[in-house]
Amino acid sequence: MRAVVQRVTYADVKIDGKIAGQIDNGLMVLLGVGDGDTEADMKYIADKVIKLRIFADEDDRMNRSLEDVGGSVLVISQFTLYGDCSHGRRPFFGAAMEPDGANAMYEKFVEYVREQGIHTETGEFGADMKVTLTNDGPVTIILESKR
Repeated sequence: MRAVVQRVTYADVKIDGKIAGQIDNGLMVLLGVGDGDTEADMKYIADKVIKLRIFADEDDRMNRSLEDVGGSVLVISQFTLYGDCSHGRRPFFGAAMEPDGANAMYEKFVEYVREQGIHTETGEFGADMKVTLTNDGPVTIILESKR
């Protein structure tokens, strides 16, 4: 499983011109599910997202987590994180999980984060989405469960 995590002061996702999910301070997560990913991969990435110490403390050091600051999460499914561009110019997505399994894993991720008490908004799996965000810092972290 792969995630691109961005610390944001605002993020929203629109589908057909309507806001489907919106947060203020927190994290915007682009989530890709790889072929062979398991629930253990999902929990690893979810726990990392929740506990990443990338918010400023009173000394302006990145030392506080999403839990510590009471932040929210906007989770967007993003199979293109598994695009392999090593041969030619057209990405190959063979390492991404097939859509039904990926959607189930995406839904489990969202459910798990919510169960941890984190306010979580989402887009819609497989939809054409328009994402807007204000990256705070900027802070962008890439997570991968297979490392």
